[in-house]
Amino acid sequence: MKELENLLQNNRNWADSIKDSDPEFFARLSVQQNPEYLWIGCSDSRVSANQIVDLLPGEIFVHRNIANLVVHTDLNCLSVIQYAVEALKVKHIIVCGHYECGGIKAAMDDESHGLIDNWLRHIKDTYRLYRNKIEALEKKEDQYALLCELNVIEQVANVCHTTMVQSAWNSGQELAVHGWIYSIKDGVLKDLGVSVTDALEASEMLKPETP
Repeated sequence: MKELENLLQNNRNWADSIKDSDPEFFARLSVQQNPEYLWIGCSDSRVSANQIVDLLPGEIFVHRNIANLVVHTDLNCLSVIQYAVEALKVKHIIVCGHYECGGIKAAMDDESHGLIDNWLRHIKDTYRLYRNKIEALEKKEDQYALLCELNVIEQVANVCHTTMVQSAWNSGQELAVHGWIYSIKDGVLKDLGVSVTDALEASEMLKPETP
């Protein structure tokens, strides 16, 4: 596959540059990983966890899917959370969405997108839950942005109510779940002000908003 040789060469250049600056880096990395963070983000190619927060390989454990969803029937995501919480003992789980998310926009339109519509149904449920708040905004771009944020908050709640996270809190394990969003336009992360550190705080998230 000659057309991919540039990627292999990029890899060799990257590995050489790392070894030049830190000869023991890969030796240390091969022994174990000991990250303090689990990042649950979107598969969008513009949103790379390590680059956004400027961390080296081994410092952040990552799970990515379309629109950064945490679905209680998704064994892939749940397995990642279990390993991160029970084996790696991460101290922070960060759900990070991003503005301009194609999954969010697709969930808000009335078109058929094929198989992925089954996945986007989870976002449509969030849209339905907050429809009045979203449609109160005049500009479509503002509606998209708000749903991007609300989707993150809903996924934080979903993380908090997984059996693994609940069990960790019940056993006294130090663990916090956070909701962030990333702007592709300027590269800046925004803390959505959602940080949950115990089961009591998590239960508060299930209470409906007052009108």
